[in-house]
Amino acid sequence: MAARALPYLPWRKPRVESGPLRLTARRLYILPTRAGLVFGVLLLGLLVGAINYGVSLAYLFTFWFAGLAIVGMPHTQRNLSGLTLRAGAVAPVFAGESAVYSLHADNADGRVRRGISLHHPLGVGEARDIPAGGSANLELRLPQARRGWHAPGRFSIHSEFPLGLFRCWSVLELDWGVLVYPAPATDALPFPRGEADAGEDAAPRAEGAEFAGLRGYQPGDPPRRIAWKAVARGGRELLTKQFAGAAPRGLWLDWRLAPERDMEARLSRLTRWVLDAHATGLPFGLRLPGREIPQSAGEAHLRACLEALAREGGH
Repeated sequence: MAARALPYLPWRKPRVESGPLRLTARRLYILPTRAGLVFGVLLLGLLVGAINYGVSLAYLFTFWFAGLAIVGMPHTQRNLSGLTLRAGAVAPVFAGESAVYSLHADNADGRVRRGISLHHPLGVGEARDIPAGGSANLELRLPQARRGWHAPGRFSIHSEFPLGLFRCWSVLELDWGVLVYPAPATDALPFPRGEADAGEDAAPRAEGAEFAGLRGYQPGDPPRRIAWKAVARGGRELLTKQFAGAAPRGLWLDWRLAPERDMEARLSRLTRWVLDAHATGLPFGLRLPGREIPQSAGEAHLRACLEALAREGGH
């Protein structure tokens, strides 16, 4: 659905706000919709006809419909007035995906607020009803083309309830945003093999570590640790030897080892390596220009690496 242009009143630029804010009459604007303007023209034509022909029934319908529109205008404003708004958390996304901004709306009033939505130049949120004495999340889905930290900027909360003849809105700019990770490279390449990998292969024997058992083979395991005898005895799957007291084997995902030359392409490659290493369960570290994240594993480590990649270069 294409976003319709809204009268943002640029001469009154909103300030960036944080924390709960309450919509009052001073923050709300109201103007006729396109349907409201057409309705007004029809009423004017009906009034001219009533005057020319002196038809009492035409007068009755003219003033009745005009009164209906006048009564509907304050109801449109009351549909937004009194709501309390709070910015919700925005989950990180990868470049090329859409971020979902969630605005939490509290309705302390005893009436239901109907057909309320968020509008932005890049997208329009789905209209939601807010129950009496309850709350609802108003969502705005916006595409994210580039990595880094991005704020949505100015947007509006909007309603045309109950008749659709008037549009009431308020322009907002909240202190929130989304962290956009680099888009992962589409093609899979083997993990880089630096000096750390070769040294760890011989570490168990050099330290006198004892054999502790076998585990399933994982991509990137050195050939010297594969239990070839078990394969020769008719084993259907590869197994890797484990040694007690040996330091866990890990990967170093180094900026300098990415085959691409362009900065953004390198970050995409490192993002793909980070996701693949996390999926295999291997401990891995990340080396970027001027920064190094030690080897580790788990969801927290994954988020730390992706955040570092998203913010590389001051983004």
